[in-house]
Amino acid sequence: MRFLAGALVAAILTASAAAGPGKEFIVTIEGMQFHPEQLTVHRGDHIVWVNKDLFPHTATAARVFDSGSIAADGSWSYTAAKSGEYAYSCTFHPTMKGKITVQ
Repeated sequence: MRFLAGALVAAILTASAAAGPGKEFIVTIEGMQFHPEQLTVHRGDHIVWVNKDLFPHTATAARVFDSGSIAADGSWSYTAAKSGEYAYSCTFHPTMKGKITVQ
């Protein structure tokens, strides 16, 4: 019985290791826009916002994530944790909008 329980634990750990870390996605901030504007990811994936503009921006989704100020040539990352659709914007420039869908 102990052998069976040990084998089960080993199988679960192997399956978890095979899944590996999430993928990384890049959202470029340039020309007062998020590129891509819409992005679909899976839970555990990492999203990195890279600011290519000459002034700071944010990536902010109410009650989900808030990058704070991302300086020019700076970046910020977020790991998608919960499934859903999340509209976000730049708090400094509210016309800049994007959407992340987490599956």
